[in-house]
Amino acid sequence: MAGTLAASAQAPSAESGRNFSHLAVLNPEIADNPVAEVRDKKSWEYGPIVNGGTGVGERSNFQFLSLGFQAAKPLTPVLKAGILSGQFEFGVNLMPFWQAYTPAPHEQTFTYQGKTYTDPVGGGTYTGASVTPVIFRWNFLTSSHHFQPWFQGAGGLIYTTHKFPPDVLVPHGTPGGTSVFNFSPQGGVGFHYFTRPGRSIDVGVNAIHISSASLGDHNPGVNASIQVQVGYTFWK
Repeated sequence: MAGTLAASAQAPSAESGRNFSHLAVLNPEIADNPVAEVRDKKSWEYGPIVNGGTGVGERSNFQFLSLGFQAAKPLTPVLKAGILSGQFEFGVNLMPFWQAYTPAPHEQTFTYQGKTYTDPVGGGTYTGASVTPVIFRWNFLTSSHHFQPWFQGAGGLIYTTHKFPPDVLVPHGTPGGTSVFNFSPQGGVGFHYFTRPGRSIDVGVNAIHISSASLGDHNPGVNASIQVQVGYTFWK
């Protein structure tokens, strides 16, 4: 009996030395399984991210780059739904560095109500910041010890120091043009790849729409852009 008690007292310490949480002791299925461990604990996740991509269609000559941070927290246990079984998560991100690279200012010919005219159009590099306060993510249930796939939908706000996207130039102080505020509804897929317990490399691909919702006199927007997101996540 004394030997059994001594072994029991030493067991948690041994598990701790192997960097496993107490949950691994209670649930052997998550031992040596970083994906199951954070899923079972509903761990907070946070870390730096970088987004980069290109516009598509008529905006294919637009390029985008942003840098910032993201945080998220699973809100539910695993919900069973066959092949769609998984866990619901809520997140936010903040990108204090946001840039769009567009063609240099130029003159452009327009046809409107049967009349053709030529006007100067803005362009160049646009700088600002963005916040995405609503990220709804679904983490699929997986048996992998390292690979965690997900898909998400999100909505954000972008501020630029000059009206974006570039449009017909108007004299400073007069109405016209687009807006310094734009909305960014988006959706995408991606995955976490756990390099070790509590650490993962993250890759995602998002389709992002940029529109001012007619806050400016014109709302040409960026109907679609495809942006790749890469990050490094700490789980706690």
